Amino acid sequence: MKFTKQQKDFIDKYAVEVMNGDAAIFAGAGLSAGLGFVNWRELLRDLAEEIDLDIDKEYDLISLAQYHLNKKSRGKINNKIKNEFTTLKEGSKNHKLLARIGIATFWTTNYDKLIENSLVAEKKTVEVKIRNADFASNIKKKDAIVYKMHGDKDSPDEAVLTKDDYETYAENRPFFATALRGDLLSKTFLFIGFSFDDPNLEYILSRIKILLNKNTPTHYCFFKKVHESDFKGNVEEQKEAFLYAKIKQELKIEDLVRYGIHAITVEDYPDIENILLEVERRIKLKNVFISGAAHTYEPYNQDNAIILIHKLSYELAKAGYKIISGFGLGIGSIVINGALDYKLNSNYRNLDDLLILRPFPQVKSGISEINKVWTGYRHEMIDRAGVALFFFGNKLKDDSVALSSGILEEFEICLQHNVIPIPVGCTGSMAKELWTRVAGNPDDYLPDDKELLDLFNKIGDEILDNDALISIVMKILERIRKI
Repeated sequence: MKFTKQQKDFIDKYAVEVMNGDAAIFAGAGLSAGLGFVNWRELLRDLAEEIDLDIDKEYDLISLAQYHLNKKSRGKINNKIKNEFTTLKEGSKNHKLLARIGIATFWTTNYDKLIENSLVAEKKTVEVKIRNADFASNIKKKDAIVYKMHGDKDSPDEAVLTKDDYETYAENRPFFATALRGDLLSKTFLFIGFSFDDPNLEYILSRIKILLNKNTPTHYCFFKKVHESDFKGNVEEQKEAFLYAKIKQELKIEDLVRYGIHAITVEDYPDIENILLEVERRIKLKNVFISGAAHTYEPYNQDNAIILIHKLSYELAKAGYKIISGFGLGIGSIVINGALDYKLNSNYRNLDDLLILRPFPQVKSGISEINKVWTGYRHEMIDRAGVALFFFGNKLKDDSVALSSGILEEFEICLQHNVIPIPVGCTGSMAKELWTRVAGNPDDYLPDDKELLDLFNKIGDEILDNDALISIVMKILERIRKI
């Protein structure tokens, strides 16, 4: 997909917010609609019929729900909520994308559990706030928090749906208003899954206006452009309906700026997934996996090789990259030292922002086979990266030096996870074998870019001094990010 300038600007800025821990999601019904959940209009269709109203003629759906409550009882509404939002348990591609890219704050008006289920599927510790009482305690060391500000399908009697529910919201759910105000002031929100006929949207926007007054930071939302093909009727009727909808959408987008919300327009809904995938890619490209094993450092001498890895790790940390590596018999300890050196020299506070490490046990002491544990770690680490660097790659086997099968496995795992492999061939051993493989068929492994290929070719045969090699590797990483 070719992104518009507006979309590119959003991708750049939102990726930075995610990496800084300042991104949040506000999810509406549209996020779950593609999975088969009914929209608001369909949810209330048979309730409207029970009180002799035509749902297709109604625009104030909140009032319609209230009319039904006035005439009947809450029981039918509760049953609708419980049954309609129980059918699916697995989120959409967008649910999964949002769950894995590192966003820690989610707000939603949805009654389903797809957001929290998607986060748990990514092995994240999740805290869910549904009632006021939930604010009395907190889960320590959580990865994400989900505020279900309009309730949950498992407690439909407390769900916000009718006019009464909305009018008494501030009184009945005061902690949500306080928490939302704090997040709106401190985080950059992406509103996703809201449409013009979502009755929640107007109420949410009014709350934002009241909560923030004129203190409105920049937030974003997605809007699908209206197209003439979206409307039915003869040619004249279709054109008239389209022009009216187009004008209304433009006015709505302009009005959202009052709330600090800037619309990102897309031609069709699948474009949203592509934009989120690009945000994820940008984030991953700041995560560099370093693979290496060395019983011998030939063609480098040991002292120079250690300095090389140490200085490279230092420069990666300095440039804002997060380093991912294993800690065992490979070069992991040198990688750690390089990152720690930068931390100490720069007074960098949080080592977790510089390193992701996984220990590779060397002795079997439980029921799990060590090789299976190693493979699991490799998949987990590499999946977080955008680029992988490979150095050396040999081990001692039967009293002789052999190529490292672990480095080869990590290379293959990179291909499975769409991680760009950069073997530093001039360091020899398996790294040289892999460099030859990539250089022989670059289209299969590297982005199509002449400048990148020229840089990659420089780290193949010729032994470079440490500073020159590090400079080229850093240029390769920056070039990949720019492509």
